Amino acid sequence: MTAPDIDSLADLVRTTARETLLPRFCSVRCEWKADGSAITEADLACDQALRDALATRWPGIGLLSEEMPEAERAALLDQPGNRFWVIDPLDGTNNYANGIPFFCTSVALVEGDRIVLGVVYDPVRDECFAAAAGAGARLNGGPLQPARETPSLNKALLLCNPDRLAPELRRRLLDPEPPYGSLRNFGALALEWCWTALGRGHVYFHARQNLWDYAAGWLVLNESGGRATQFDGQPLPARAANPCTALASRSPALHEALRRHLGLPGRQPQADR
Repeated sequence: MTAPDIDSLADLVRTTARETLLPRFCSVRCEWKADGSAITEADLACDQALRDALATRWPGIGLLSEEMPEAERAALLDQPGNRFWVIDPLDGTNNYANGIPFFCTSVALVEGDRIVLGVVYDPVRDECFAAAAGAGARLNGGPLQPARETPSLNKALLLCNPDRLAPELRRRLLDPEPPYGSLRNFGALALEWCWTALGRGHVYFHARQNLWDYAAGWLVLNESGGRATQFDGQPLPARAANPCTALASRSPALHEALRRHLGLPGRQPQADR
């Protein structure tokens, strides 16, 4: 068996998402899981198709999915040094179910305590963001280049869902005279990571990030030269059992500027991933 590589993984994710998500777009009914999050038949179909495709192409690698029982996820994360896929078959389920064309499929590979491969695919725009640790980030096979020059913080577009923030932090962020230019909440966390890496958004500020929300997108942003930490300055872990926070930007200067404005702790040393 050959080791997973970024080109083969990108092709697999693109094919699976196009075949399972696009035909059902605008035609599925949204239901609700016990934790209050949305789910559709498309989530389940894409989840199963990804499981089957990954197991066939690279057998023997574990798999952690948003759609699997919590006890199974915990058992997988409790195995130190193992290798496993992290998948979110449909990130942006609410958008998808309501006909809003902003959703994606996200797949990452974790080896030990490192995220080593990541793919985020947007089937509506046919944009495939991909990254391999130490090898840079790509968009549709070519180098990922920012869409435009990075602005100063007072003109920056902040990607954030304020409802997920603690009340005091939300109050500071939504100051009547905020330090950023404007705020957007697009509703698909992994894709927002990639849009930040590309420069379509300038600062990414989100709480309650599960591993499948950030694993692939974090790698894309990191390999594009960006900076990402949790709100306390710690790095985002590759094996998170509990939700994390994320402050990220393609521009380390913007990351630092918002951190200082909000009074968040400074960046802590990061081990190599």
